[in-house]
Amino acid sequence: MTLKPNNSCDIIHDAACKNHDKIQAWFREKTKQLEYPIYSSYDIRDASYKISNVDANIYPAGFNNICPTDKDAAPDIFKKYIHVHYGTEIKKILLITEEHTKNPYYMENVATIQSLLQQGAFQVELAFPKELSEPLTLQSSTGKNLTFQSGYENSAFFKTYNPDLVISNNDFSLSLAEWSDQNSRPTNPPREMGWYQRQKSRYFKHYNDLVNQFSEVAGIDPFLLRVETEEFLDFNINDESSRHKLAEQVQKFLDKLAVSYKQRGIDQKPFCFVKNNAGTYGLAVIKVSSAEEIKDWTYNSRKKMKAAKGGRDVEEVIIQEGIPSIVTSDSVSAEPVIYMIGCELAGGFLRTHSEKSSTESLNSPGAVYKKLCVSDLADDRTNSPKENVYGWTAKLGLLAIGLEAHEMNVKYKDYIKAGCGSI
Repeated sequence: MTLKPNNSCDIIHDAACKNHDKIQAWFREKTKQLEYPIYSSYDIRDASYKISNVDANIYPAGFNNICPTDKDAAPDIFKKYIHVHYGTEIKKILLITEEHTKNPYYMENVATIQSLLQQGAFQVELAFPKELSEPLTLQSSTGKNLTFQSGYENSAFFKTYNPDLVISNNDFSLSLAEWSDQNSRPTNPPREMGWYQRQKSRYFKHYNDLVNQFSEVAGIDPFLLRVETEEFLDFNINDESSRHKLAEQVQKFLDKLAVSYKQRGIDQKPFCFVKNNAGTYGLAVIKVSSAEEIKDWTYNSRKKMKAAKGGRDVEEVIIQEGIPSIVTSDSVSAEPVIYMIGCELAGGFLRTHSEKSSTESLNSPGAVYKKLCVSDLADDRTNSPKENVYGWTAKLGLLAIGLEAHEMNVKYKDYIKAGCGSI
């Protein structure tokens, strides 16, 4: 991994090290007040003039891609989270997954999560949130055979296995209310945090508020960590009037960014992304540099903005500041992705894409994953500036997810609140 000169990373890193005790106390106090998921992941963009997370996933796929050293530490972090928040009596876990029966790479992620939990001394079975007349065996990308059962409590498997805790790796783009209505077990992350009702705009509102608080404690300019984001409601890709209103808001958004950049001596031409407000898997995301681009969207562009997971219509979008990436790997544009287990950094990788530029979304078919280890922080935080700064953007994201749940009145059944210890 190579970086160009990176003043913001140095500034944030130095401030985080200098004010480490104060920041940790602030973070610990925040986590005491919140309920937060067993795992999450964060896409980070580093432009040298600012560093921010630009997407957060509460049901992350890709555990198979995290650094091998991080994988070694993950079982103990999983065990710690479960024991702290649910008690030591938890023994049997049911992992509810997506039904990507033809995606062996996703199955590799499932196999990795199952293995990490098993290494933490838990029994782990796999299930779909549907009724199955018989078990279904699927193969991962490395040839692991995975057996899936019915996740319904009236199934013979469920009655015999009798899990203590359900962990979900299904992002609930569809509400799956029928499965939820019959599920009596504590479930983490809760279904109610799924994309059928979660909104990116809510997440980024809380994230930017937390950046302001963190920056005050650390003594830095919050601009260095913020990602400006606005929501656009009543989006209808097929309605010309709706597209023109979006174009007008985008132009005002870009004009405000231009003023802010000029004030700070930044020569980057502002651009933004129009994203589905409830999107996942990089679907319904388009880069925009002017209002005219939206007015001139081709049929293929309009079709792209209709492509939501599960066939859902895109009815709301966000307009988000575009942050170019100075990170490269083998001369290819890259972005860090940071994984957390509970409130602890648990892994990472670099997402690279040979066909995308530094200003484009890299979360698209053709992405290749390279090594990035957050475990370096445990050895020498002061000499790991990138991991330290990227880690703090992820930890701010975790707090934002906790605040999302609070605002949405989502409860984690049988969850025991506890502040996060020193990380």
